Amino acid sequence: MEEGASIGRRWEEMDIDILVRIFQSFDIFELTSGIAQVCSTWRLAACDPLLWRTLDLSMLKSNFIKIPLEPYVYVDCRSDKTLTKVLKIALNLSRGNIQKLIFHFNLYISDDQLTYAAERCPRLKRLVMPAWNRIKKTGICRAIRMWEDLESLTMPSIASPLYLMEEISRNCKNFSELKIMGPCDISFASTLVDFLPTLKVLSLRCSTILKDALIIILDGLPNLEVLNISHCLLVEVPPPPAPKKVLKEIDVSILEKASRLREFLTCMDNSCIMCQRARSDEGLMRWYKYEEGLWKTDEVRSLAL
Repeated sequence: MEEGASIGRRWEEMDIDILVRIFQSFDIFELTSGIAQVCSTWRLAACDPLLWRTLDLSMLKSNFIKIPLEPYVYVDCRSDKTLTKVLKIALNLSRGNIQKLIFHFNLYISDDQLTYAAERCPRLKRLVMPAWNRIKKTGICRAIRMWEDLESLTMPSIASPLYLMEEISRNCKNFSELKIMGPCDISFASTLVDFLPTLKVLSLRCSTILKDALIIILDGLPNLEVLNISHCLLVEVPPPPAPKKVLKEIDVSILEKASRLREFLTCMDNSCIMCQRARSDEGLMRWYKYEEGLWKTDEVRSLAL
């Protein structure tokens, strides 16, 4: 080597802290692309807990078609194999350090995939669930039993949430935040009151809410501090034969009950584009029609992604 020539350092000799900073800019596909196999130093950096506090799989969506029989959706093999591969590599590198797990709302995962994730994320505190179609009662209940530290859940609507709320009540003693991406009827509101009386934060944004269900929530959740009903269709169902009607404003009785809350977030503005979309979709948002990632937003800061 000529005099004065610089001596280059090998990649494996790079400072681990610098590698971790670089890897923090990678998305989930880049983190699971094989960087941990380059050398022992890179693998050590790729397993750093700073990279795995959150496992964000919201970039992954399923290629699917609706079918008339249970589970009412067919997912092609390539989508399933991609998810399984990413899950296995990420959960192996994370070494049990994941505290927040985010699925895309249009990702159709199986019971086995969910259980695999639950077994390897024992410290999970926040879960953003995907579509429910392929997840059976036994699968989600098995996962919840492993997530004793769970504090926050965002979930699409399910027809009978009783068993899920009961499982959370029984196993997740620190649970305090819930976001529902779907209708809130009297049955659902009663389930929340019966099984999650200590709930502190609830978001029902862009959904259909029965006025009576809202009253049940405000009367029956004494620890509730934050309630978000922004862009919702608030529906009143009077005694028959009178038809149900969508309320144009929140009446005084509701406002009085909500006055005890630290935050009562509302928006029923005709000029608001999200309110317009909620009305157009009849209170069941078709998120796929709108901007990518719009489903992640929430007026409650702790629930926004």
